[in-house]
Amino acid sequence: MPVQWTIDAQQQLVTVIAYDEVTCDQLVAMVDALHEADAHGYRKLYDGRRSRMRMTREEVLRLGVRMRAEHQRSALGPLAAILPERDAELLAPLLGMVAIPNRPLRIFVATRPALRWLLALPSASPSIEPAG
Repeated sequence: MPVQWTIDAQQQLVTVIAYDEVTCDQLVAMVDALHEADAHGYRKLYDGRRSRMRMTREEVLRLGVRMRAEHQRSALGPLAAILPERDAELLAPLLGMVAIPNRPLRIFVATRPALRWLLALPSASPSIEPAG
């Protein structure tokens, strides 16, 4: 599966690793899994260095709208994203949509500094709406 994630409730950390071609539906499935686990407030590490986005601009915007809707239900935790340069232009609108006040978000080129930065931050407060 091109998008794999682990949700560590004890550390309040979500680690997402993307491989090969990544589609909008795969990322929506991840967002849904975070909702089910009530993990949107957790810190998130997204490692997409080995991936290639297979999304249209419309799909990127649809994903951004879906992610913004989650913000209405729960606070979003900090995000450290490791992205390939080739996807930067396509993903810029998405990052703009999920970059909200009081949510730390940073782009990195390597895992170690991203994880160090992320683990130094607290998770967001619990959900506004109960999961389930």
